[in-house]
Amino acid sequence: MKCPKCKTTDLHPTKMEPGLSGMGCNECHGIFVSLLYYRDWAEQFFSNALDHEQTASISSEEIENTHAAMGCPKCSRLMTKYRISSDHTNRLDLCANCDEAWLDKGEWSLLKALNLGSKMPAVFTEQWQRQVRLQVTEENRRQRFVGILGEDVVTEADKVREWMRGNPQRSQVLLYLGYE
Repeated sequence: MKCPKCKTTDLHPTKMEPGLSGMGCNECHGIFVSLLYYRDWAEQFFSNALDHEQTASISSEEIENTHAAMGCPKCSRLMTKYRISSDHTNRLDLCANCDEAWLDKGEWSLLKALNLGSKMPAVFTEQWQRQVRLQVTEENRRQRFVGILGEDVVTEADKVREWMRGNPQRSQVLLYLGYE
């Protein structure tokens, strides 16, 4: 199999974690991983582990992100990109036909740093992607208001908003605030 990013480099067996292998590229350092093997590994590893995932630190310089569409090294079909989180622009590539994922250099470390090492398949769900889109939309909306009102005013408004969210008399407080 050839690397979907480099196109000419052969993929070779690579250890991602003890008991978890993938097919890695020596040029771009990406990894092609079978979600079937991953699920088996995660089930065994995390059911036997006494501790939950350890948060790892990672430098953004160590993480790459392929923006172009890539073909699956197995079946050549286009892989679909799935955003990891609203705080990171990285996208994991999934071949739904082969149930295999491509992780660019550093994305496995990023998943572990975000405590998602045991939950990678969740990233590929519509529910996960919907939540990421909602978070991105909310942050974009907040940043527009920061541009208009300034960070200090928006931060104070966020505090009031949070207080209002849990207030049982919310509607009456809003009526009071709207009355002039």
